[in-house]
Amino acid sequence: MPRHLLMRLEAPLIAFGGETIDNYGVIRDFPALSMVTGLLANALGWRREDGEPHDRLQSRLVLGARLDGDSRRFRDFQTAQLHADDKGWTTWGVAEERRGGAGTYAGPHLRYRDYHASLAVLVALRLAPAAEAPTLDDLAAALDHPFRPLFIGRKSCLPSRRIFAGWQEADTVLQALQSAELPQSGGVLRLQWPAGEGTLPHDRPIDICDERNWRSGVHGGWRPVREGSFNPGSRS
Repeated sequence: MPRHLLMRLEAPLIAFGGETIDNYGVIRDFPALSMVTGLLANALGWRREDGEPHDRLQSRLVLGARLDGDSRRFRDFQTAQLHADDKGWTTWGVAEERRGGAGTYAGPHLRYRDYHASLAVLVALRLAPAAEAPTLDDLAAALDHPFRPLFIGRKSCLPSRRIFAGWQEADTVLQALQSAELPQSGGVLRLQWPAGEGTLPHDRPIDICDERNWRSGVHGGWRPVREGSFNPGSRS
């Protein structure tokens, strides 16, 4: 029976980024495949420009997530007055400058960023193939002793508890999410898992765009997943 690594993603603020439109940083309900890849790569000490190992790790991940309770969404309004000589930090290593005529500097730099407040998420994952490095044991060790500080989605979203949450043996990701330790609050839980990793009554298949080409830095492609609800009290 395959072994799955469990991660607890909990923080006062969490941002599971979605498709950014202009200056709106939207979020999705479940963690993206690219976000989990980046979190694990950061723990391993890889650099963002290490595109090939990032792409390979992302292609090997088989993961799903369970929302252990409700959260509140809110939007953060960010503003900064930038002048002609001001420069902004970018993830691609080139300083960003503000372009335009003198009149463009009169208006502030505006951003809107969405967040989940007090969200708790359980992630179950395995690697295919399992024997290739890094292995699940390598990932578990890196999560407990990360090369650099970890964050959940955005750098301001620092975890409030240990991320590595143990192991779960199960035939599928869905079974791992169902059989892992449940929240004390009880109630119906929402889940998302890869297509081909089990089904639930009344679940729905959807295609999501949550993969990143780490060498080009562009998100693209479609990945089939299923989303559904699970009531632990109804298990026989």
